[in-house]
Amino acid sequence: MTETITIPRKDYEATLARLQDLEDVVAARAADQGSRIPHAVAVRIMEGDNPVRAWREHKGVSLRKLANMADVSPSYLSEIESGRKPGSVDALNRLAGALGTSIDALVAE
Repeated sequence: MTETITIPRKDYEATLARLQDLEDVVAARAADQGSRIPHAVAVRIMEGDNPVRAWREHKGVSLRKLANMADVSPSYLSEIESGRKPGSVDALNRLAGALGTSIDALVAE
């Protein structure tokens, strides 16, 4: 004997809609490939903070440790974060890799 439950159609349709929303979220996260920017990082960037600094602090990494991970000098990283230097494509690419994001996420528009 198969057990069944009966619910109102509106509850059934709401449940299906929530399931479809969750499936969309799972698919988006699976396709992310590091391009999603966390809300806290996005807010800091929109408020004018340097993207590299916002990402670094979001990840909880010291300037010296990130510089070491990306094989750039701490002084160069400091100059990038302070806006005194834009950062070479090579350096930004290595920083993005060390931070687990894309280079696009580190370049302010």
